[in-house]
Amino acid sequence: MALPGAYAQYKNNKVLTASPAELTLMLYEGAIKFCNIAMMAIDNKDVQKAYTNIVKAEKIIDYLRVTLDMKYPVAQDFENIYSYLSKRLIEANVKKDKEILEEVHGHLSSVRDTWKEVMRISRES
Repeated sequence: MALPGAYAQYKNNKVLTASPAELTLMLYEGAIKFCNIAMMAIDNKDVQKAYTNIVKAEKIIDYLRVTLDMKYPVAQDFENIYSYLSKRLIEANVKKDKEILEEVHGHLSSVRDTWKEVMRISRES
């Protein structure tokens, strides 16, 4: 059955053909997904799975930080957000604290939703 290979190819093509804005949206959605998995792992007392998925979310936030173009004033605002989220993810990982992950998840969801709205407005103009 070739479906797993076909699905992997579809996902690869989706990334390769995405605009920078769509790639950023995918990163936000990935970080949110990894927070969700980590929260479930904490509930299930699966420390290793929680650790692994928090680290994945941290890596996404780190990538978003290092790719900021600081020539735009709004980039400093994003730097502040990403710096805060990074610190909270580290704290959540050390403590395996679901409440901190819920906070980070909320902030990421808010930024993602705002990003989606910006994408929608820019398509319409």
